[in-house]
Amino acid sequence: MIKSKEKGLLIVVSGPSGCGKSTLNQSLLKMRKNIVMSISDTTRKPRNGEKNKVDYNFISKEEFLKNIDNKKYLEYASYADNYYGTPIKRVDDNLNKGIDVILEIDIEGARKVNELRKDAIFIFIMPPSMKVLKERLVARKTETKEQIVERFKTAYKEINEVSKYNYVIVNDDINESLNKMNAILTCEKCRVDRIEDVDLGNKEELIHEILTN
Repeated sequence: MIKSKEKGLLIVVSGPSGCGKSTLNQSLLKMRKNIVMSISDTTRKPRNGEKNKVDYNFISKEEFLKNIDNKKYLEYASYADNYYGTPIKRVDDNLNKGIDVILEIDIEGARKVNELRKDAIFIFIMPPSMKVLKERLVARKTETKEQIVERFKTAYKEINEVSKYNYVIVNDDINESLNKMNAILTCEKCRVDRIEDVDLGNKEELIHEILTN
């Protein structure tokens, strides 16, 4: 019998704002078993409808900085005077139970994870074109024109990092893109280096059975 390693996959998903990565990740959770989104620590205040330890783990800045000093984060970053970080223990607890973990993080965070976890899987979600990305950002109607311009500029920088990822998915059709993500994880589960043990039975006994039957 061939036995696969029980440890889960660490999946890093990045892409420009508006590329559809959050929608893909949430759909993937519904499609596959034993897979979860990593819940990040953050120092910002909860927004309307957000739940503690569901959307984020909301903590104080003092606690976050203490966690940094104690090297408790796989990666962390600061945006608009707030901190966001991926707790190592929470990720490893799931992986050691055989549960796959998705990290939805930016390219800087992905780079930090790559330094520490060479076995992680890196997937970049690409918009079909920059024109489509612009249309998606405008259609959301959640940001000012100036904010959209900044996101657009950031998107160009992020796309230039695509060569550092293992896989790229051009998210033109959500169902097709979802099937590709699912296929990537299925293939990764079949890699030879994820095989833990191969027990094919006793060769001499099997040959004897062939000759005597």
